[in-house]
Amino acid sequence: MRTKHVNVLFALTAFVLFSFSCFCISRMTQTSSQLINCRNHILEFKEKILHLKNKTERNNRELINALSKVKYEMTQRKNMPVNLVEKKMNTLDKNKTGSNTFEVLKFFFPHLRKVGRIYPDVIIGKEKTGVSFALGISTVSRGNQSYLKQTLNSVVSRMTLSEEKDSVVIVSVADRNEDYLKSVVDMIKKRFKRQLKSGSLEVISIPAFFYPNTLHVKKSAEDSGKLASWRIKQVLDFCFLMLYAQPKAMYYLQLEDDIIAKKMYFTQITDFVHNITSNNWFYIEFSILGFIGKLFKSEDLTDFVRFFLMFYKDKPIDLLLWDIFQVKMCNPGENPEKCAERNKQIRIRYKPSLFQHVGIQSSFPGREQYSKKCEDNKNKKKKNFIIHWNRQPWFFMASFRNYSNENA
Repeated sequence: MRTKHVNVLFALTAFVLFSFSCFCISRMTQTSSQLINCRNHILEFKEKILHLKNKTERNNRELINALSKVKYEMTQRKNMPVNLVEKKMNTLDKNKTGSNTFEVLKFFFPHLRKVGRIYPDVIIGKEKTGVSFALGISTVSRGNQSYLKQTLNSVVSRMTLSEEKDSVVIVSVADRNEDYLKSVVDMIKKRFKRQLKSGSLEVISIPAFFYPNTLHVKKSAEDSGKLASWRIKQVLDFCFLMLYAQPKAMYYLQLEDDIIAKKMYFTQITDFVHNITSNNWFYIEFSILGFIGKLFKSEDLTDFVRFFLMFYKDKPIDLLLWDIFQVKMCNPGENPEKCAERNKQIRIRYKPSLFQHVGIQSSFPGREQYSKKCEDNKNKKKKNFIIHWNRQPWFFMASFRNYSNENA
């Protein structure tokens, strides 16, 4: 009996141990599964942390690069003398809308009708607009001689800061010689940094495709083919420059690259223009020489250019300027005295001249021009009478006529 009880006790103990083992195994299996899940969560979390770390490092590198670029650009701007804009006409955005003042050229030159947007090849400066005065200087190579730096120095330095702010001087390089273009750009960058930076000085280059074929021009007894081509190109150079300057300012003053401006010239011009009571003037002459020192209202420039382009093969531009007055202001059969009287009212002449011609080496290769002062004993004051040798007769006649009118 006692043995039976012992067996029952062992059996009960074995059952309890077995049950406890099963329970422990079950709990351990469940715990192991939970540990595995927990490990998976830890690994997933670690992976996310690594991803965020990589993304943060990438963003940090991008930010460092961006800051480095900004710092570099700021350093470059600080080190550069001026902030220049240089661009080619062919690289301009085709969708970019700009001034269409050059579209008038397509009417006169069929070869330009296939061209998209007509614009200067090179622009250096701020493309300043909304000023009162634009001053245009057309320049070409004169071989080993150049007066441009002297001209620019007198034109720019004899403005006050407020006058400089309300004006823009445009140098138009009308020469296909790239070395000359580079020399002009380098000289202006070096000598006129402040004016470039403020936008009061610009340099443009006329594109070669603008010019028509001027080789087959009509020769005359006075002019050789080369001289006629040079004269024709000169008219076209002025027209292109006038069209570029038109949308920039209220008034346009034509200058040349071999003159010197007198002291306070710009103050005298602005005072004279502002004190004119009537706005019915055709143009104002601040010099009697050729096309130098002629002031136009910008709104009239297109009409002048149209007229010049109609007869650009026939006469130099200063004579065409006289002709347009005759055509527009003198009625057929009118008494010449009445026309002359109207001439004085709307073709205003400022005295004395504000610009002195200093160039000896002509822009036409191989020709020289000289000047000397003549004394007007009758009026007891000096007059600048320019006598040109080795130049075409029309220039001498124009200068003599202007001088005669000045003394009349």
